[in-house]
Amino acid sequence: MNGFKNSAVYQIYVKSFCDSNGDGIGDLNGIRSKLSYIKSLGVDYIWLTPFFPSPMVDNGYDVSDYTAVNPMFGTMADCEAMIAEADELGMGFMFDMVFNHTSSEHEWFKKALSGDPKYMDYYIFRDSVDGKAPTDWIASFGGPAWDYVESLDKWYLHLFDPKQPDLNWENPEVREELKNVIRFWKDKGVKGFRFDVLNLISKPASFDLPAGPAHRFCKDGWHVHEFIREMVTDTGLEDMVTVGEMASTTLDNCIRYSNPRNHELSMCFSFHHLKVDYRNGDKWALMPPDLVSLRSLFKAWQEEMEKGGGWNAVFWDNHDQPRVVSRFGDEGKYWKQSAKMLATFIHLLRGTPYIYQGEELGMTNAHFASIDQYRDVEAINYFHILLDRGETEEDALKVLGERARDNGRTPMQWTAGKNAGFSEAEPWIGLPDNYGRINVEAEESDPDSILNYYRELTRLRKESSIIAEGGIRFLDSGNEKVFAYERLLAKDRMVVVCNFSAEEEKIADILPEGRVVCGNYADPPLHSDKLRPYEAVAVEALQS
Repeated sequence: MNGFKNSAVYQIYVKSFCDSNGDGIGDLNGIRSKLSYIKSLGVDYIWLTPFFPSPMVDNGYDVSDYTAVNPMFGTMADCEAMIAEADELGMGFMFDMVFNHTSSEHEWFKKALSGDPKYMDYYIFRDSVDGKAPTDWIASFGGPAWDYVESLDKWYLHLFDPKQPDLNWENPEVREELKNVIRFWKDKGVKGFRFDVLNLISKPASFDLPAGPAHRFCKDGWHVHEFIREMVTDTGLEDMVTVGEMASTTLDNCIRYSNPRNHELSMCFSFHHLKVDYRNGDKWALMPPDLVSLRSLFKAWQEEMEKGGGWNAVFWDNHDQPRVVSRFGDEGKYWKQSAKMLATFIHLLRGTPYIYQGEELGMTNAHFASIDQYRDVEAINYFHILLDRGETEEDALKVLGERARDNGRTPMQWTAGKNAGFSEAEPWIGLPDNYGRINVEAEESDPDSILNYYRELTRLRKESSIIAEGGIRFLDSGNEKVFAYERLLAKDRMVVVCNFSAEEEKIADILPEGRVVCGNYADPPLHSDKLRPYEAVAVEALQS
């Protein structure tokens, strides 16, 4: 296996990738059947979303058993075969560990509800305050962050759904249980781990806090670095690839999380750049992307992480985000160019790039016309919240069409045939209407396809030390719609420019004389001072 700096990671949302048994739900054997395709993308690691037993309240992020396979997705034998076959192809699996909370169906929580004091201390139970919940916190999926258990006369904390009770990481027995989960999967041959909302695990010392979103008071908590370091060192994770999903985190904390000297994680996911189209910080209030803020955020996180010795996981799409080409690109005339531009920008940054299934095809948002087509608990909850705020049903559906997580969870589009080649049965969630032209089969045969462009980008990272190892400095393009940066390593220099506009844009004289490393138009740039709509180009400077 390669190190993570010259590697790329492919993310699979198991439920929507490939259905092998005709029940309309993706599964592990479906993944096994597509390992050669994944290998052709030039990736080294495959991140799987949770496939463990779960009531599926949050599509598997409510785990009821960390060391078993949900029969919906296959068997442990299927899982072991999948790991072994990927290893033969030179790829390793990264499994998704949801350690901030369990399902309310987990045996630990069932014992807690029975009044067992040992297991009550596995979770965060508190007494009423003035006959009410301990705090006026709001959960991330809407509604209060505390649920009352009448038989215990206590409240338990859940930062997400009431059926996702938060674990008490202050209890060393809980931490040891979770370390054993890591050891179990390491012994199965897993090569890395992605940790869900990891910076929320350390709760405040006191709950005497004001009203507001619960995650605001729990992010980057007082013992979080200590807990992560203990987990990593005690389980030997320093020799593996690890990434933490960091909700509403800070730059300084992500430097600490990912600086090798601190013995915590290989890299971090941060999400500030995916909030630049939230009006007044509200995900469910639409506005055009603020490109000035977007560039500023990338500049800060790229340059400061380098100065501090940290490492970014760089990405646009994942299972919690709408499709990037629908969000920052163009679904119409410049669909292909904008998808390639967005890929160029991310893959040539300093950091490890992540490709989310279908991103390499330019898959778009679903544009569902009815709330009945949505499956995600967050989307359904917020549809009703928006109606309660006075929005019309049409306007609420428009918001979901732009923001809902289901947009990234529609089935992988393999062919133009029945159900996009995902399944012989009706899929668990519907498909965008455009799968007839946006699919693997169609793009395999097109040398100029988005798919083949992604392959070129992963090849470049493996072959170019300046991309994998070099420093980064953002440049002034003279145009707020054009992002530019240079990669630097010893005497080598590469300049990358990306036009985030559907118009031709003028730029400053920043492109050097040299070799065009890659570009999303079939021919080289027409002018050194202009970029075509959504044009991206990288030029390696001639050495003086």
